[in-house]
Amino acid sequence: MIEVSNLVKKFGDFTAVDNISFKVSAGEIFAFLGPNGAGKSTTIKMLTTLLQPTSGQILVNGHDPVHQPNIVRHSFGIVFQDPSLDDELTAWENMEFHGVLYGVPKKLRHQRAEQLMKLVELWDRKKSLVKEFSGGMKRRLEIARGLLHHPKIIFLDEPTLGLDPQTRNYMWTYLKELNKAEGTTIFFTTHYMEEAERIAQRIAIIDHGKIIASGTAAELIAQTKTNSLEDAFLNLTGRSIREEAAAPVDRMRMMRRGFTKR
Repeated sequence: MIEVSNLVKKFGDFTAVDNISFKVSAGEIFAFLGPNGAGKSTTIKMLTTLLQPTSGQILVNGHDPVHQPNIVRHSFGIVFQDPSLDDELTAWENMEFHGVLYGVPKKLRHQRAEQLMKLVELWDRKKSLVKEFSGGMKRRLEIARGLLHHPKIIFLDEPTLGLDPQTRNYMWTYLKELNKAEGTTIFFTTHYMEEAERIAQRIAIIDHGKIIASGTAAELIAQTKTNSLEDAFLNLTGRSIREEAAAPVDRMRMMRRGFTKR
């Protein structure tokens, strides 16, 4: 479903993604893990047509995001790390707008929207403005919206960040059921190692732009001779704290110099 070969992304002299290759099978639940600034989000942006690679090849559902972006966009849904709903619209209007953008026929999008909103337990709030929703409700609506056009793949960039354990558990229960019932491929990032260990069928760990390990959680634990995925992750990536604060400054500098492409 996803094939990445020798993928590179550079911003001037800085290499954000450094010659990575991996595959994700159809129907697989795949976790992409790494410390802050490791290259996760940059990779996802290339997979989802938001950034063009410097070099290398990507196939998403058999199509090239660079040369066939519209076809690729219809193949996936995405839940971004940052909120992307329109707070001034109702929950139903957010679903309706997404369906229109993706060209879902009216009857089908209404049926699908109702089905999904009931599944994420928001049907009774369909006429409520999104700005009245809690963080967990917004996340559930974003997932429903991302699945409206029946994508073959859903990308989830830290989808449970900041959610309480009950909401996190509910979301993953629903997503696993969807994966089983519809064969939807799930590609997600998370900083909750227990979540990745429990949910993912296979994991790739990226650091400093390179994939440094991949396999099942059990394989990574065995490889590092540790007792948990979190210990394995720290063993592979180190225990030093990554400097998040420098990233926005670097990005602004790159944008001023004209290196960031969208």
